[in-house]
Amino acid sequence: MLNDSLEQRVRERTTELEQTNRNLADEVSQRQRIEAAFIQAQKMEALGKLTGGVAHDFNNVLQIINGNLQLLGLSAPLSERQQRHLQASIDGVTRGAKLASQLLSFARKQPLDPVVLNVGQMLRAMDNMFRRALGEEIATETIVGGGLWNVHVDSNHLENVLLNLAINARDAMGQGGKLTLEAANVFLNDDYARQHDEVKAGQYVVITMTDTGCGMTEEVIKQAFEPFYTTKSDGHGTGLGLSMVHGFVKQSGGHVKIYSEVGEGTAIKVYLPRSFAAVSAPVVLFDLDVPSGTETILVAEDDPIVRATVVETLNSLGYKTLAAEDGASALTILKSGASIDLLFSDVVMPGNVRSPDLAREAKRMLPNLAVLFTSGYTENAIVHGGRLDPGVALISKPYQREELARKLRHVLANEAQRSMLHAGQIKQPLKRAPSKLRTILLVDDDVNVREATAELLTMFEFEVETAASGEAAIQLVDAGKYDAVICDVELGGISGIELAHHCRRADPNVRIVIASGHGSLGIEREAPHGASILTKPYSVEQLRSALIGV
Repeated sequence: MLNDSLEQRVRERTTELEQTNRNLADEVSQRQRIEAAFIQAQKMEALGKLTGGVAHDFNNVLQIINGNLQLLGLSAPLSERQQRHLQASIDGVTRGAKLASQLLSFARKQPLDPVVLNVGQMLRAMDNMFRRALGEEIATETIVGGGLWNVHVDSNHLENVLLNLAINARDAMGQGGKLTLEAANVFLNDDYARQHDEVKAGQYVVITMTDTGCGMTEEVIKQAFEPFYTTKSDGHGTGLGLSMVHGFVKQSGGHVKIYSEVGEGTAIKVYLPRSFAAVSAPVVLFDLDVPSGTETILVAEDDPIVRATVVETLNSLGYKTLAAEDGASALTILKSGASIDLLFSDVVMPGNVRSPDLAREAKRMLPNLAVLFTSGYTENAIVHGGRLDPGVALISKPYQREELARKLRHVLANEAQRSMLHAGQIKQPLKRAPSKLRTILLVDDDVNVREATAELLTMFEFEVETAASGEAAIQLVDAGKYDAVICDVELGGISGIELAHHCRRADPNVRIVIASGHGSLGIEREAPHGASILTKPYSVEQLRSALIGV
């Protein structure tokens, strides 16, 4: 009896010790996974900082080449042969810009323009593109789960991600095979989140791309997301494709996972957080002539060749220019009392005066000064969480002359509009809003213009709701009814033109007013029938007349 009791106690104690050992082994294993993930995260962060810095310098070089090529095209009539050579050079710059964009995507420093979209619709729309990229020897199949949720993501970058993954799959399949694309809803639980770095539990849309190729070893999978790592032969890849995928997905709040075995193929899963918003309307592009100007622009740029190219480009557009090599020099020019209409500043410059500080001090000295930033790498100075800080205008390097021309007019017009509204140009008693026109939706990405215009409309006794983007405005339009919609033509995401068409489809009787810093040329052709066009800066009476149709 005593022996039985002792044996029972020994068995119980042995079981407890075995369980304790298992728990310790699990804890050690989990600690090792956490330490490995931490080391990998540190490594990827260091590589991100390095590649981001390289992209900044690279984009500066591209801007020099691109700017001078465009100036060369303007300088004299070119022969057909010279024009071909010029275009080939510009195309080369475009390829270089794409490479720099991939570097920034990996570094998670690429400013994004997210919209609400349905991945299933995107996959079906890309079907022909996939077939052309993969060739006839590779069969494709697309499977979209029912009731697929929406996601909030930059559509152009997501399209590039999917194409990069498809091309990698093509190269892995060699002489042919099958590529399967699937989109489905999924919930990542707390256990999964604990086992994967930077993953939050919640609802996701997962895009799975499966190939029948050669597969990957465990060692290759561990290094797959590192920049410039590639298993392809020289001349057949930069090693940036999967790095760009990883950086973009992480910057979008998502997660990417590789499953592969040698000889069995590869499945790559891209998880994107669910969005509860309605799908954004597609972007409509419209042609505008290249706008010029006569204002004075202060250029703050530390690279002397970039600075000289920018100054010459601005002069070719009709602007007067002043130039500074850093923030301190720019402040000296501002303090001299020179008449300046716009500060055009690189984001990343050496010296004690950072670009955001320069802009704030410049605005303090010249309250009506417009500010436009430019950079090939923002280094978190004006971009946080992948999005521009509120009220900040940015043009990314390398940019085209026409792109710069339009951006300048947009920023100058917004500043002029702010100044006019804040000046309170109301010389007559305000007339009440007509009873048939009471509720207005005001859409402008410039917070100062939006707030000042809303305050003015309220003084007219209109009921005003505001939105900072076309995507947010569409949600409001779909959820309620408005008598009139006032929108800026440039909203960062979808254009004001497409927003106007969406509003007209939702309510054929809604009054639409489109504000533009480019004038009305081109916009009138693309705007919905009956829409009013307001050229910034517009007066109080012009705004009221546009609303009531007088």
